[in-house]
Parts: sequence; C-alpha cells; structure tokens
Amino acid sequence: MVAGEYDVWLFDLDGTIVDADWAYTRDVFERVGTRLGREFSDREAEIIWHGLNGARDPQLRAWGIDPAEFWPVFHDEEDPFVRAEATYLHDDAAALVRDVQRAGRPIGLVTHCQEFLAEPVLDHLDIRDWFDAVLCCTSEVGWKPDPAPVEYTLSQLDVPAGARGVLAGDGASDIGAAWNAGLDGIHVERHPPERRGHCVLADHRVSSFDELDRT
Repeated sequence: MVAGEYDVWLFDLDGTIVDADWAYTRDVFERVGTRLGREFSDREAEIIWHGLNGARDPQLRAWGIDPAEFWPVFHDEEDPFVRAEATYLHDDAAALVRDVQRAGRPIGLVTHCQEFLAEPVLDHLDIRDWFDAVLCCTSEVGWKPDPAPVEYTLSQLDVPAGARGVLAGDGASDIGAAWNAGLDGIHVERHPPERRGHCVLADHRVSSFDELDRT
C-alpha cells in the first residue's frame, strides 16, 4: 500500500485536498477587476487561482499588473466564510488521507492559502484533525518551491531521522518544494495538461489519487 511506503506525508491544500466552486472564484475576480480597473477573463482567473503557469507574480507582471497592488485587493475581496461554504473535498484525497491515517503515519499540511482563509475551510469541512501540523506559508517562512516551509513542517512532526517522506500537491511548486527538501513528490493533475500548458514532472504523476496502489 502506497500509504505505508512513506514514514511521513505532507499535502498541499487547494487543488489537492479541496477546491472552491467556480462561481465563487469568478465572483472574486469580477470584484477584483472592478477595483483594479481591469477585467479578468475566465482563462486568466483560472491561471491565477490554480497557479497553472507556475509562480503567480511573474504571470501578473507579464499582464502588466503589479503584484503589490493585486494581492492586497484580492485578499480584501475574499470573504473567508463565504469561501469556506463554497469549498468542497476531493473524494480521492479524503480516501488517501484515511489510508495514511490507518497506516499510522504523521501528516502535515503545507499551503500557500493564507491563514485567515485556510482556517475557516478546515473548520467548515471538519478536517482540521486530519493534520498533525499545519503551515500557511508567509514571506517570513518562505513559499514553495523553497524547501523552508516543508522543512519547518517536518520539524513540527514526530519524524525519525532518515525517515522517507513525500509531499502530494497539484502544482509544480509543490513538487519543487518536495525535491528541494529531499522528499518524493506526488503530482495530482486536476487540470488537463493542455489547460496547464505543460506537464509537471514528479516521482508519481496521477490524475486522481485513486490511481495510486492502495491494495
């Protein structure tokens, strides 16, 4: 069983374990666009929301948008509790976490989702107790693919020296962070490669966690 192959498991949150209804995402970008005086197409909203082209700040700059102006407006327009209500679990991720729990392995969460947004989601979906450690990345601790957030999360878990670990996520930054920290990476592709524009290399590449060997 793949759950037992690793001594410690880390997961990304958005796009990996949960996702938000498209109507919520579209509404946020409508309001952000109004405040910035620039419309966002569905494709542009999808790219930024899911990080399809990798790091979001370079993409914003390529569109002529200053990230320092964009992100405060974006976060101001997000309502944590509305977002939580619009967020749903991926069944395949829930099944994998249950397998890891049954195998008795520690589980950590490393997400770019800001704490004021992530906390209501964890509470609303009643999944907070799935994780033995939760880290919402900040400029102080670092952002994936920097290994620092992964290394910090591992330090909060009861992991023996030389343990074999893995990070599962839906973006290239997740796999980069895993490899930079000496872990394996599982990439779950929630979007067809033609929508992303490239394939993400990983130790395991699946379109659903159900494709992993769970026998």
